[in-house]
Amino acid sequence: MTAYKEGDPTTLSRLYGRSVGKPLRARQQGLVDNLLPQIAVPEEGPVTAERLFGEDCPLHFEIGFGGGEHLAYRADLLPNHGFIGAEPFLNGVAQALTHVVEQRLANIRLHHGDALEVLARVPDGALTMIYLLHPDPWPKARHAKRRMMNDGPISLFADKLKPGGELRLGTDHAVYLRHALMVMQRHSERFEWIVEGSSSWQNRPAGWCETRYEQKGREKFGHEIWYLRWRRTPT
Repeated sequence: MTAYKEGDPTTLSRLYGRSVGKPLRARQQGLVDNLLPQIAVPEEGPVTAERLFGEDCPLHFEIGFGGGEHLAYRADLLPNHGFIGAEPFLNGVAQALTHVVEQRLANIRLHHGDALEVLARVPDGALTMIYLLHPDPWPKARHAKRRMMNDGPISLFADKLKPGGELRLGTDHAVYLRHALMVMQRHSERFEWIVEGSSSWQNRPAGWCETRYEQKGREKFGHEIWYLRWRRTPT
């Protein structure tokens, strides 16, 4: 997951953690070599719906999409919306490409690398949704600044979301949950927590599919999952 330097919201620090796992299978490597260049986010310049999809449409951004199952689910659910996914882990990118092919999804664009570098190039107020599902919790206190839910990224999210746009966070880590709530409290002028009692953030909302990571945490390790939503306020 990307770590973020506090201060200038366009200044990014290096990526932490692994970027490559097991060797790709032949089909996956073929998709990375041939399909990814066709649907990759441009490396330079503005990242707009018109540039990526040829027309103005609601734009969604998923940070660290893992294997891409949530990204594909949402893109299939909303075929008239455009979806951008960024993931530093090559194996996850390959899995997402498989979803794109098998589900025939024309409304997805992918970036293999740093999500915040791409997000910084999105025009302010252009995004309808930002998804951050099960980010690396960096549980040790000395690593807290590496967490995506920190003041710098949250300020950037607020800039890029349109009024009424939504930020979604999923986590199964209690330390990360407390940290995220603390950070978002500092940004309460720009974000409204969408919550109606504890059940509204302990139960998965409609339109929010279960990822393989979430399923593993729940079934194998007995983790509780928290689903948090914030609405961008008019300012």
